Amino acid sequence: MYQVIRNTKYDYIGQSYASLYPNLHKYPATMLPQIGIDILKEFDATKGSLLDPYCGSGSSFASGLECGLTKMQGFDVNPLAVLISKVKFTKIPISELIEKKQTFRSNVFEFLKNENNLSKLLHPQITNIDFWFSQDVINKLIIIKHFIDEIKNINVRNFFLVPFSEVVRECSYARNNEFKLFRIKSDELLNFNPDVVSVYLKKWNDIFLIYSNFYFPKIKNDSNINVQCAQFQFQNESFDVVLTSPPYGDSRTTVAYGQFSTLSNEWLGISFARKIDRMLMGGVKSKSNIVHGVIADSISQISKVDNNRALEVSSFYKDLDISIINVANSVRKGGKVMYIVGNRTVKNIKLPTDQFVAERFEAYGFKHIVTYERVLSNKVMPSKNSPTNKAGKAVNTMLYERIVVCEKRHMVKLNICTP
Repeated sequence: MYQVIRNTKYDYIGQSYASLYPNLHKYPATMLPQIGIDILKEFDATKGSLLDPYCGSGSSFASGLECGLTKMQGFDVNPLAVLISKVKFTKIPISELIEKKQTFRSNVFEFLKNENNLSKLLHPQITNIDFWFSQDVINKLIIIKHFIDEIKNINVRNFFLVPFSEVVRECSYARNNEFKLFRIKSDELLNFNPDVVSVYLKKWNDIFLIYSNFYFPKIKNDSNINVQCAQFQFQNESFDVVLTSPPYGDSRTTVAYGQFSTLSNEWLGISFARKIDRMLMGGVKSKSNIVHGVIADSISQISKVDNNRALEVSSFYKDLDISIINVANSVRKGGKVMYIVGNRTVKNIKLPTDQFVAERFEAYGFKHIVTYERVLSNKVMPSKNSPTNKAGKAVNTMLYERIVVCEKRHMVKLNICTP
């Protein structure tokens, strides 16, 4: 077993993401930039190029910027996450944003003067659109999206799409206080009549203030932050440091990234919006259980209770292992990997994800340096849940995260894996 050290320095009691970098857009399970900043500094990983193979909304890039890193690359299969990250870390002239906003506002209000104008616009392909949106909301969203699409500068257009995505969720019938996709109660529908254009303009202003005050000043002229909508693939010894927080488990039973993003992604024109959860690690159930290594005993215990769940868990760790192989091949000798992970519980059995990550990196030419344990004081989650859905049978949810740090010591000939 790899030693775990309880480190209160990384608890950040009373702090949140917004304590350092207010987020432009709500997104599930975001890593605190404070973690990345302190761990990069502690292990002197503040030079060279940084990789985040599951970058989400870009917390690792915020950490890198604070530490002086200028060359960073991220990957995520969720187009909404990529959009948020790109906007945060692209230097867009403030004057151009203000000018385009004034033009956009004038165009929208002029268009609204004639209700017949709407018939000229194409309607989007949204699954069960009438179930999730009122007709008035649909009409206003179509108009807003039309004028966003007319913006020629892709970086400016992307900026306008971020508040649009927020409005899609806020003005839909989806519950806004959770990440999974559930409709509000029937009695709430009667009084739900948002002023979509006003909500959009307010969201735009809020996001503009955050971007101009917190992100724009941090992005240097020589910053090169490249974010791609794809699964990470092997890049031969390209990176000096990896800073990332992979999912705790498969999206279906942990954090529903795909569900959270579905409506926004469909309005953004993403054809695979409803397939994203299956594209993430553990999205397709394995045909066999893992029988070797540090995770095998936990999976065996789960199998005795529910073999179907054991196969699902095995699938996640097999996919994580493939990803680790690709990452290991992509780090230069002397480079460091820093994984912030959570040890989730399945069928009352704790899964040692931190041990798995350390074990797999050591198998691929790395040396485990340290694993820190930190309290999850800044994540919004219930103290207990009921995995069996039986009354009175509740268990503690995840209370800690672990920060796993490994260093590449030598080359290991590995078969390159494609997720």
